[in-house]
Amino acid sequence: MSSPGKSPSPTPSAPPGKRFSFVGPGLIVAATGVGAGDLVAALVAGTKFGFTFIWAILIGAILKFSLNEGVGRWQLATGQTIFQGWRSLGKWTSGYFGIYSIIWGFIFGAAVSSSCALAATALFPQIDLKIWAILHALAGFLLVWTGKYQLFEKVMTFFVGLMFITVVGSAILVFPDLISLLSGFVPTMPQGSLFYALGLIGGVGGSITMASYGYWIREKNWTGPSWISVVRLDSAVAYIVTGIFTISLLIVGAQFLFGTGMVFDGEKGLIELSKLLGERFGEPARWLFLIGFWSASFTSLLGVWNGVPYLFADLVRHWKKNPSSLDADPVSEKSPAYRAYLIWLTFPPMLLLFLGKPVSLVILYGVLGAFFMPFLAITLLWLLNSKRVNKEHRNRWLSNTILCVNVLLFAVLGIQEVIETLSK
Repeated sequence: MSSPGKSPSPTPSAPPGKRFSFVGPGLIVAATGVGAGDLVAALVAGTKFGFTFIWAILIGAILKFSLNEGVGRWQLATGQTIFQGWRSLGKWTSGYFGIYSIIWGFIFGAAVSSSCALAATALFPQIDLKIWAILHALAGFLLVWTGKYQLFEKVMTFFVGLMFITVVGSAILVFPDLISLLSGFVPTMPQGSLFYALGLIGGVGGSITMASYGYWIREKNWTGPSWISVVRLDSAVAYIVTGIFTISLLIVGAQFLFGTGMVFDGEKGLIELSKLLGERFGEPARWLFLIGFWSASFTSLLGVWNGVPYLFADLVRHWKKNPSSLDADPVSEKSPAYRAYLIWLTFPPMLLLFLGKPVSLVILYGVLGAFFMPFLAITLLWLLNSKRVNKEHRNRWLSNTILCVNVLLFAVLGIQEVIETLSK
């Protein structure tokens, strides 16, 4: 099925070798999902366990590919957004996502702008961290407020390239011998390392913006089942790039810090690492790593500022509608609901930069957030095996197997997150 007011776009006609020119939305999803927290996780794993968990990063990339491909395939096969799919499963999905999106946006808006500011302050300490945070939030707001997806995609692609070059460049500086590196492709699990491995698998480019993928492919005018093969290519390239990026971070930790006993104190540990790189390889190496850190943080901000308001606007649009109804027009970046959520992401969180994070909100944020990735995996498994999708586009056994692994993985990580949040 496809939207009644808009015929499916023509079948992609580029030769196989030139289809890479279509790649774009997948890179945005993957880059948005790789933030400072993932940098820390990969570096800590390398610092503690050397090259042991390269295999975990590869598995994580495969699992995220399956989720991203599932979101895109659902939309192309049915003409409905993922939010409409959720609504067809019951009103409880709208209630969960509505509450989560409000709390998540408030906390995340402050967290991601602070992360950008941390790297920027390390590069240019003349400006206060809070001022840097506000400037980054405003920069994202102004870019997205224009409502021009093509400009947004070009900016994101530039920063993805910058992020990739700087982080992979840092890994090349400390590159190990090939035999040591290849040992990490063999699955092993040192004692006491289970949750490090699961965290790496779960953190390779995964976030709420995976659900935004369908809106980004609509902006590219990818409509109709003929584009499913392009979505698969787009998603595959995105998670290959993300996998290389994450492995590069692990290499830096493994080769430069393994056995040193260094303990990372969250994102501040990245600043300490950049200083160590500078002392050993010179000031350019410090800048190279910090630019990579900053790029990873800023792409997360930009991707969320552009992507999550689509979901909120879709929630508002379908709050009282029949979930099976098809929309003549896609969600607009200029709709009042979209812009209201963009404002919510940008301005109210600035209060938290000065007041600190209220404990009760942080707990609720952690608990609700722990269930989002299991929610996405379970609902995709449900929707893509149902009669809502034409038989030829439903899941096959391999897709079902990978999605079941996603459900189990994120359920375990979600329970762990809830326990850790409630124990704080």
